[in-house]
Amino acid sequence: MVNKELLGKIRNKLHQAEDILITTHIRPDGDAIGSLVGLGLSLQELGKKIQMVSEDGVPRSLQFLTQDLKIAHSEQTAHQLSIVLDCSEFDRSGSVLTGQPDINIDHHVTNSEFAKDNLVEVESAATCEILAKYMPAWDLPITPRVANALLTGVVTDTIGFRTSSVTPSTLKAAAMLVEHGGNLAKIYQVSLDGRTYEAARFWGAGLNHLQQEDGLVWTVLSLEDRRAAGYPGNDDADLVNILSTIESARIAVIFVEQADGNVKISWRAQSEWDVSAIAVKFGGGGHAAASGAIIRAENSMDEVIDQVLDATKKLLWRKIVDEKSGEVKELKNGDRK
Repeated sequence: MVNKELLGKIRNKLHQAEDILITTHIRPDGDAIGSLVGLGLSLQELGKKIQMVSEDGVPRSLQFLTQDLKIAHSEQTAHQLSIVLDCSEFDRSGSVLTGQPDINIDHHVTNSEFAKDNLVEVESAATCEILAKYMPAWDLPITPRVANALLTGVVTDTIGFRTSSVTPSTLKAAAMLVEHGGNLAKIYQVSLDGRTYEAARFWGAGLNHLQQEDGLVWTVLSLEDRRAAGYPGNDDADLVNILSTIESARIAVIFVEQADGNVKISWRAQSEWDVSAIAVKFGGGGHAAASGAIIRAENSMDEVIDQVLDATKKLLWRKIVDEKSGEVKELKNGDRK
């Protein structure tokens, strides 16, 4: 049910403010940067003074959206209105804002509604889908560049319209963005299909460490793997999306060692399982089928791996789909197929 009063409040705030700061979550993905750039450019078309802020910058694969734009790492000047996009928890926005944000627009089921006004639609496949749906009603222009940014968010968060979160509304939003100048072929090639040589080498290390057990597939990427591959990022180079395509993988997990002593974990799941609850347990969040967390390795990375795999196995083995009957059987912890 659309909250018309909330939509009206957001529209009024967007049009009344002249100095607006827009930010997103740390370690931004395509939906984060796409929504940041899409909304920011549209508001600039109205003559607004816009600060687009991403504490962790812009990933290389998404820099085609930000050419000639200033994406700051922190607030540069005072603002009248603050907007946080694609962010489920205030802490996930980093240190950009110190006070309560004015507007929070997001689609994560784990969103804590931390702003003064919260537009959270978990049925949407991406925050960019929400923006594409409401920007016309907010009298915000969708130029070809805005369309490309929003379409990038939709494409990347659905892995090319392949996730269970895709609905007719998602496809309608994408079609509208193409009509407004979105280049679907380029977005696929640059943000999903394009890969550096170093990323491919990094994948090789992860695939070499690959393990599986009763529907669970996982791998580990160490700092040494990153150094040997020459990969500059601190992520998994989207390898987790490849693991999720393995035929036997009901849930895929990847562990990425960080230079600061943390471990970055990403989960991908088939539609029968909700891995967001596990992510929340470890201080993270996300979608039912795609979630993540960052855990401090107090003693060793192996300890983190054991804890996460144990929690994931309990979820997986409590709910096993009978392949013949199609019925879902609830099993006790520890029971396996």
